[in-house]
Amino acid sequence: MSGTDGETKRKLREMGAAALLEALESEDENLVLGMGFDDRLRLVVDEAHQTFNHAKVEGLIRRAGLRYPGADLRRVDRIEERGLDRHVLAQLGTCSFIERQQNVVFQGFTGSGKSYLGCALAKQACQHRIRAHYIRMPDLEEAWAQALDKPQGTTKFLRKYAAFTLLVIDEWLLDHPDESMRSMLLELLERRYDSTSTVFCTQYAKKDWHQRLGSGVHADAIMDRIVHNTIWVDTGTHNMREQAILNQ
Repeated sequence: MSGTDGETKRKLREMGAAALLEALESEDENLVLGMGFDDRLRLVVDEAHQTFNHAKVEGLIRRAGLRYPGADLRRVDRIEERGLDRHVLAQLGTCSFIERQQNVVFQGFTGSGKSYLGCALAKQACQHRIRAHYIRMPDLEEAWAQALDKPQGTTKFLRKYAAFTLLVIDEWLLDHPDESMRSMLLELLERRYDSTSTVFCTQYAKKDWHQRLGSGVHADAIMDRIVHNTIWVDTGTHNMREQAILNQ
């Protein structure tokens, strides 16, 4: 198969089968010597499929906009020292919570690794070929303000952020959202409710959310769409940024 003629190569490229062509051209004749056509074809297709999957996953990770692209749930440091539950992290790594349309909250002190965990979870979702996106709440607020000034901007904004199967909102409630922002959050979370999963990374405990959301009917409605189907993970008080500096 490695002696593929030029016309066949052209047709494969034209059909978008570059991965298959690459697998054909890299086939070692010595290793497949004596094998039947079906077995050789199976090997080539398996290799091409692996390459295709890798490219697909890398594309999903790149488009997810992760703050920490190298984040990995398997490399979370000082799990016991930080009071993290290894079993819970392992369960999150299966992404089964996304299948159940559950949310996740990483809550803890500044520097406790919330953003890293959020990015690691989004990356894990990408590796399961799930469309994920990471955004800081200040950036979400800015994007919403820009959408308000554009024709059909708010409709496109809500459609975009409602469509991600997994959405990670970092620095959740860092600032007190104004009325426009609260209305947007309610509509966005309503669209995502019971069909997608959202990860919230925040330094504020659940008891403080209602007040930071304005303590009104919007606060009630937003909380109602988050708290009842959510996995809560306390990231503790250990400052991982400070630890990283000490280790340098």
